[in-house]
Amino acid sequence: MTDNELLLAMSDMLDKKLKPVNDRLKKIELTQENDILPRLQNIEACYTSTYKRYQTGIEQIEAMQADIDVIKSVIREHSEKLQKLA
Repeated sequence: MTDNELLLAMSDMLDKKLKPVNDRLKKIELTQENDILPRLQNIEACYTSTYKRYQTGIEQIEAMQADIDVIKSVIREHSEKLQKLA
């Protein structure tokens, strides 16, 4: 057997041994492309829209807290004035 024939035989053996690995790799790549990536994109879209809603909500809560602080202050003042009148 010549060196070229030996190399060809070894190459064929490696191809046969690696075929199942290559087949599994292709399946993994297809699963990732067709199943996992679209789901991740959906999760990302949901997360982003939820974040935007929460960001707006936080601003509203901060504004309400400022209003509540003003209302508490006014109520305290009025309570003190009413107690002085009583």
